[in-house]
Amino acid sequence: MKSSIRPLAFSAAGIAAALVAWQVAAAEHVAGNALPQATTVFVALAGILGTATFWSALGSTIGIALFALALSAAAGIVVGLLVGSFETIRYATLAVLEFLKPVPPIVVLPLAVLVLGPTAEMSLFLVVFGCFLPIVMQTVDGVQGTDPVARDTARSYGMSGAEILFRVVLPSALPYIGTAMRVAAPAALVVTVVAGLLGGGPGLGQSIYQAQAGGDYAALYGLVIVLGVLGLLFQGAARLAERRVLHWHESYREVVPA
Repeated sequence: MKSSIRPLAFSAAGIAAALVAWQVAAAEHVAGNALPQATTVFVALAGILGTATFWSALGSTIGIALFALALSAAAGIVVGLLVGSFETIRYATLAVLEFLKPVPPIVVLPLAVLVLGPTAEMSLFLVVFGCFLPIVMQTVDGVQGTDPVARDTARSYGMSGAEILFRVVLPSALPYIGTAMRVAAPAALVVTVVAGLLGGGPGLGQSIYQAQAGGDYAALYGLVIVLGVLGLLFQGAARLAERRVLHWHESYREVVPA
């Protein structure tokens, strides 16, 4: 019991110290009017939470991020399995995948806005663009890392190619896919916000831009706090889902004391 309370106590102390430092720095006008006091920000945040506009923007952000993440996962896993399993497909797609790998979503944002406009579809496209390729590459690594002895054993038992793919290769690749999803979940949220902040898409990113343009710095900081909490929830949910799906994996098994 004490071992579980102690980390929480230290975390709470760290948050309290950060808030005190913020309050003091703002009171001393370290950054001028650009840094409002913590108390002012939380009062503004309380007012924001009482508006329908905020909840609509929050719903848009979460909805776009989760839907795009689900699309990226479904398409990325399928493509990754195909690329990793068949040499013909791997050689046919290698140049395209390697070309797209270093391209960040923000570079594609002006083109996406030009074609799709400041819409939810534009945000959705950017998130899929940012999450799809990492999931594909991790899935490919997982497929290629499958134990060849396990493949040969399955083949000797008369399993078909499809059975080997789904009963041997896919379980072997799941830890790689889990890592990709854990990284992609907060990334989906970040790209959704960037799409609204710089591309005019719906959601909290657009709300942050409007607060900054209107000089409402207290509201801006309040929205940033909301995004920070939302990011923690996304990451925590991804870790929990990974632990549930991979409960059988050695890295998640509970060690029974002798």
